[in-house]
Amino acid sequence: MSEVRTALQLANVSVSIGDRVLLDKQDLRISLGEFVFLVGPTGSGKSTLLKLLYADRMPDRGKIQVGKFRVDQITAKDIPLLRRTLGIVFQDFQLLPDRNVRDNIAFALRATGWKDKSKMIQRINEVLLKVGLTGKGRALPHQLSGGEQQRVVIARALINDPLVLIADEPTGNLDPVATQHIMELLRSINRGGTAVIMATHEYPLLKQFPSRVLEINQGILTDHASTESFLAQFAKG
Repeated sequence: MSEVRTALQLANVSVSIGDRVLLDKQDLRISLGEFVFLVGPTGSGKSTLLKLLYADRMPDRGKIQVGKFRVDQITAKDIPLLRRTLGIVFQDFQLLPDRNVRDNIAFALRATGWKDKSKMIQRINEVLLKVGLTGKGRALPHQLSGGEQQRVVIARALINDPLVLIADEPTGNLDPVATQHIMELLRSINRGGTAVIMATHEYPLLKQFPSRVLEINQGILTDHASTESFLAQFAKG
């Protein structure tokens, strides 16, 4: 018997910075296997919303559930456990410049509690294959293109087989060809059952890779069931 499982849920969540309201009593539910674009003007709170999910920011009020974790009530000792269930990909790659691809990924493994060297090697090989970087394990970051560096970041994010992959402007520093490849990789990961929530300002991607669109603006989350319904508002202008 199959059932739709909730990957993450927000209930009556509010967040403010000073007197600026980023979220005002908002609800959200994303299921496993969903791909969701998060859009909105610069400064609207896209990154803040993502930070709520991995406990880098706490809400002023409301409930946040990610997998089995009640994030708004999480203790400091459980934050690493929460983050092991998530994959996080940033616009700036945040790779260690003096370590090769394998060592960058191994660093993430050790940070999340892996100790068995043979299992670590096996898992690194698996994720490098998945992101199309077999044969690049000994390369240093500066020897890779921007698209290849982002693939390393995604490989690192996949290490613990996350329930949710959080991607904050993952194509922001990439050329169109690399952007295409990264989007195809993210969609492939999503088809494997991982929920993906991707913040972006690149609206052509929405048309090319149609999905559910979540718009944040002036404290309100507007849930667009389709790319077409979101983009239609611009066609009217």
